[in-house]
Amino acid sequence: MSGPEDTVRLAHGGGGRLTRELVGDVFARALGNPILNRMDDAATLELQGRLAFTIDSHVVSPLFFPGGDIGRLSLTGTVNDLAVMGAAPLYISAGFIIEDGFAIAKLERIAQSMRAAAREARVQVVAGDTKVVEQGAADGLFITTSGIGVIPAGVHISAAGARPGDAVILSGSLGDHGIAILSQREGMKFDVELKSDCAPLGEMVRQMLEATPRIHAMRDPTRGGLAALLNEIALAAGVSIEIDEAAIPMRAEVRGACELLGLDPLILANEGKLVAFVASQDAERLLEAMHSHPLGTGAAVIGRVLRPGETGPGDDASRSPATAAATPDTGSRSRNRVYARTVMGSRRVVQMPAGEQLPRIC
Repeated sequence: MSGPEDTVRLAHGGGGRLTRELVGDVFARALGNPILNRMDDAATLELQGRLAFTIDSHVVSPLFFPGGDIGRLSLTGTVNDLAVMGAAPLYISAGFIIEDGFAIAKLERIAQSMRAAAREARVQVVAGDTKVVEQGAADGLFITTSGIGVIPAGVHISAAGARPGDAVILSGSLGDHGIAILSQREGMKFDVELKSDCAPLGEMVRQMLEATPRIHAMRDPTRGGLAALLNEIALAAGVSIEIDEAAIPMRAEVRGACELLGLDPLILANEGKLVAFVASQDAERLLEAMHSHPLGTGAAVIGRVLRPGETGPGDDASRSPATAAATPDTGSRSRNRVYARTVMGSRRVVQMPAGEQLPRIC
């Protein structure tokens, strides 16, 4: 690769010889396949059935972190958005916005990471785009990915599908990604290295659907964490949700970091976990399927879905005057609440986060 000190230059984004060298030597070499290698203006695909389509942008800082990097994150993030809709992820596109002066060695490392993640997820990167911007305009590298997957017949998963009586199942330990990013930024040390949970969930979801296709709703708790996910489901489905904080799997290092820094673990981002809503009679069968997969060994039932406005025993008594004043029953939105049973036995309302506690985490 030509260029002073082996860095990306503005000329690499000009569409000429340097652009072709960058695309060929870095991206095509790492991600090449028969579809991508045609280098057409659009990938031509043959698909049958109901399709799921998604897009996501990735601006994580730092670009490299324990357990992954922006390349792995961008690939698995899009794969997981397809998987939690019940789709088998197939094809990915990737757009790269690269800052002038970015080291080509780092770009190659990120592209190779995407390649490894694509093989793990059994998907192909079939289209892409590269832009180079001035120094200071992109903080190194931004990646936008989109994806297409096919939804099997008989699978109907939607945020609006959660039903009263459903069990709420979390696939594993909460908050690993958020604390891994924070520890890298702040130089925090743990007795055991804490890594991001960044991983593709498609194969585990396939096993889950084989166990029971009657999963009503499913999402991955990324930005806004578990708190945002549960509130989104409650509003979309018109239900209330109760979780048991003592039942939520969480590493001691994550819990300790949250206590030290005053962070709510329910708001921490995750990049390799999902939450499934399934009829209570199917919950045990679904847990067995999840436990049989390496990414679901820590799966646990953490709560249940309630009827809209249902509070359960002891709610009024457990609400403090301050909480009651802050969350009055004044409309339909208040009927679709999320509650948490605390380790002390009390009950609190879990609010939709107003903003991210940790910016630039995905």
